Amino acid sequence: MATDIILPKIGFSMSEGMLTEWLASDGDAVVEGQPLYVFESDKSANEVESPASGTLRIKAAIEETYEVGTVLGVIE
Repeated sequence: MATDIILPKIGFSMSEGMLTEWLASDGDAVVEGQPLYVFESDKSANEVESPASGTLRIKAAIEETYEVGTVLGVIE
């Protein structure tokens, strides 16, 4: 079963964030809890861990701004 990778809401007023870096490449095997990507919001950088283990399929480009809840990729 696939697991969506979403942009989380960090803080009450956060509505969007910029994806600044993928820490794994498309097609890589990832493990739950492994650092997966970095995004910036409200002038702070946040590292997000993988929510599951499997193969990473990236859907979102870096240096783009996305709304909270946007699916950035999938782990198959």
